[in-house]
Amino acid sequence: MIRFILPRCTAPLAGGAALALLALGACTDTTATTFDAAPSAAADTRLAAAERAGDVGAVFVTTNGAEHNAVVAFARASNGALTYRATVGTGGAGIGGTIDPLASQSSLALSRDAHRLYVVNAGSGSVTTFAVSGADLTWLGTTPSAGEQPVSVAVRGRRLFVLNAGSNAIAEFSLNDRGVPAASPLATAPLGTPASGASTIGIAPDGRHVVATERAANAVDVFTVGEGGSLSAPVTTASSGSTPFGFAFTPRNQLVVSEAAGDAPNGAASSYRFGEQGALALVSGSVSTHQAATCWLVVTESGRFAFAVNSASASISAYAVGADASLRLVDENGRTGDSGAGAAPIDLGLSRGGRFLYVLEAGTGTIGAFAVSHDGQLAPLPDTPGLTAASGLQGLAAY
Repeated sequence: MIRFILPRCTAPLAGGAALALLALGACTDTTATTFDAAPSAAADTRLAAAERAGDVGAVFVTTNGAEHNAVVAFARASNGALTYRATVGTGGAGIGGTIDPLASQSSLALSRDAHRLYVVNAGSGSVTTFAVSGADLTWLGTTPSAGEQPVSVAVRGRRLFVLNAGSNAIAEFSLNDRGVPAASPLATAPLGTPASGASTIGIAPDGRHVVATERAANAVDVFTVGEGGSLSAPVTTASSGSTPFGFAFTPRNQLVVSEAAGDAPNGAASSYRFGEQGALALVSGSVSTHQAATCWLVVTESGRFAFAVNSASASISAYAVGADASLRLVDENGRTGDSGAGAAPIDLGLSRGGRFLYVLEAGTGTIGAFAVSHDGQLAPLPDTPGLTAASGLQGLAAY
């Protein structure tokens, strides 16, 4: 007998839409990171040279264990294959669960140079810092998150930003020379609404705008980072579609947001540009994936493509992203990649150079892999097993 777990990354909907969405399921039952460029001749040449020198990459996920949180590390080969390297304790605790219990993106995040990995410990209210060397991790410290139940983290330069869902607030930390957050936050700020459902945090390429999504409030908050690291009060923009969840930025400082029920009962993605004082101006509104529970999204560093995970449909949608941040599905049916029945994909990341897309398949305890073509199409590669199915696994970071 197959048992379906109904996720809950969605906000309440009215009438029939709510019933349809419940029937299909959503993202959960209970991420800033910078991703590399889409394939190009120049990128392929640079990547090939790096890999001939033995410089490949890694993929990291967290167990989110209620007693002891840990990071599971996989080394990445030049052909995209993953090999289990180690499971390393964070020194903190998660909250356990089954499928995406944190209801967030970016529960772990790599620094831009991939020398540091930051991981939230939702159960113990802390963030752990690791030094990264290939796929090997060295624990550097665990710091209080300045709030309750941290679910998402973002890093840029010498600043770390944490979304504390239990406190409905964000915290900003300065990083020391070792990349470890200070013991006390540089600044904190509440989210724009009192509703629960804080999901994801990220820092824009300009370093001035911090974004947080609020699923239950159908809102996107933008904080401005001032001189000395001060945080403004949030400017809150109503989401184009229902249940804004994950997001990523283009290199042109534009924002692309996934919406679990943006085209209820299907998911969608919307794009925005920053206006004056942090207000968001809609570019493409709720472009449907035609798939269910669109909750996690990444954008290639070139800004040419966005990939979104549809958890309830076990699929990945690819969008072509215009220079103006306009969105267009690569495949009309929104099904560019498949994870397979029961996979419950919940997060994703791109390798260095953007040649490979990795998806955390929490339902089966595997990592799905796809080769990314120049036109945004995805070719499936063998899954990597070794994780415990439906055990509270959370987040994925890759380089």
